[in-house]
Amino acid sequence: MATKFLLTFAICRLIVTVGLTLDPTELLRLELEGQLSLDPADVGSASRDFGGMRTAHPMAVLHPASPQDVARLVKSAYESAHGFGISARGHGHSINGQAMTGNGLVIQMSGSRGNPAPPRVSEKSMYVDVWGGELWIDVLRSTLEYGLAPKSWTDYLYLSVGGTLSNAGISGQAFNHGPQISNVYELDVVTGKGELLTCSKEQNSELYDAVLGGLGQFGIITRARIALERAPRRVRWIRVLYSNFTAFTQDQEYLISLHGQPQKFDYVEGFVIVDEGLINNWRSSFFSPRNPVKISSLNADGGILYCLEITKNYQESNADTIDQEVEALLKKLNFIPASVFTTDLPYVDFLDRVHKAELKLRAKNLWDVPHPWLNLFVPKSRIADFDRGVFKGILGNNTSGPILIYP
Repeated sequence: MATKFLLTFAICRLIVTVGLTLDPTELLRLELEGQLSLDPADVGSASRDFGGMRTAHPMAVLHPASPQDVARLVKSAYESAHGFGISARGHGHSINGQAMTGNGLVIQMSGSRGNPAPPRVSEKSMYVDVWGGELWIDVLRSTLEYGLAPKSWTDYLYLSVGGTLSNAGISGQAFNHGPQISNVYELDVVTGKGELLTCSKEQNSELYDAVLGGLGQFGIITRARIALERAPRRVRWIRVLYSNFTAFTQDQEYLISLHGQPQKFDYVEGFVIVDEGLINNWRSSFFSPRNPVKISSLNADGGILYCLEITKNYQESNADTIDQEVEALLKKLNFIPASVFTTDLPYVDFLDRVHKAELKLRAKNLWDVPHPWLNLFVPKSRIADFDRGVFKGILGNNTSGPILIYP
């Protein structure tokens, strides 16, 4: 299997369709169960996204009360003589305005007004049915009541189910379970004609394959049936540093090659450190090194370091063996020996770790700022060239934003 590295400079969100003009009075004849809002606060919120670089003001915002509301609205747009734009918006984490529409209508799938259907967990069949606008953090809370959890995650849980499934849903667990789109049994989808269809690998399979990872271009997800597993209770979270990029990427490749074996890590990710402040600050609130690390003290090649993040999940029942398992795996890696950072925390705290950083940034008014971001797949054969040309060349030490690398 050829290795590719995903270099991510953002948190993804979704969905766009395009139209012409809209007279909101037309929508009053649709007998929608939910609330059609012309409130300036609702319209203003729907005109912005996480990227913070584009705005598009819709004519109205629909807070749907059912999948049928979504279907009626899309069907109306499809059958309208002049047409109008519709965009489905979850938590608004798109980067370039994909969840907006100007002179059209935004369907607000997530929000404080509640979702049309609460998560429904099947312990016997190990799945959960969730509304497309449900946030992953709320999916996790619902499944943990049964000691269960979805298998695959994104790094940030305040994203909608429909949003990440329309993109792929990638994090450090993907080498074990695949991205989130590989862990979906069934979907309910509103198509571009306003049809509400159930699809799976066996039923309407072409629609199923198109919608998962389809960037919202083939329909709006109103329900997803997500595969579950027994939830670990705790996580051993480890960070180690590298000054040599080849050693870093080779260790990442080695760790994901252990997929399917009993002795492996459960999460493999990493990031590039081009700013000394990042090594002690970026998502590091769970780590408390007594002596802050200085890049200059580690003989970093070109003034750059690479951090490998790895975790081992466990239950209380096997806590006495976790030290030996982690030590055995670490012995096979080629990191800087004096650079090991380790912490131990509940599984849910690890999954929700980025939210803690978000709250700190919000307190400093640094969250609602523009977020230019880029995601790239780079083949193994060119990743060293990318390191030389971009990390050590173009970027230098001129950025303080996170640069993540997933093998």
